[in-house]
Amino acid sequence: MDNMKLSCTAAAKIDEICEEHGNDAGELINILHETQKTFGYLPHEVQVLVAKKLGIPVNRVNGVVSFYTFFTEKPKGKHIVSVCLGTACYVRGAEKVLDEAKKVLGIEVGQTTPDGIFSLDSLRCVGACGLAPVVLVDGKVFGNVEPKNVSRILESIDPTA
Repeated sequence: MDNMKLSCTAAAKIDEICEEHGNDAGELINILHETQKTFGYLPHEVQVLVAKKLGIPVNRVNGVVSFYTFFTEKPKGKHIVSVCLGTACYVRGAEKVLDEAKKVLGIEVGQTTPDGIFSLDSLRCVGACGLAPVVLVDGKVFGNVEPKNVSRILESIDPTA
């Protein structure tokens, strides 16, 4: 799926998104957000089409995509597991929680399980310092997580949902 070939329907959807934003390069971040929401990620082919539609260089689009951590060039899993590594979480053992998540899922940060169910990310702060260490699964906050809790949290996630 890394070599996504855009269908005519996908290309038309990108055109539509760009047109909804007036084909304005100043709306690039909003266009990329909506495009990623539609396709799940922003592969090179999508970035090229957005650049052409807005009349800007592809490297400008790629620069924005690669700079902001909320954009991704690779498909994400159905469920996103994020471990906070902000100061409060880190000093309360988040690194060990992250190591356990890597072990349980069999992947590294930034990767997706082979079945496409889980992706693993790390964050710098989610603003729930009183619950440190914190794990988010699809935006749901799990607080005071210990390494021994990671398996239970992941097993509670319905892979079909």
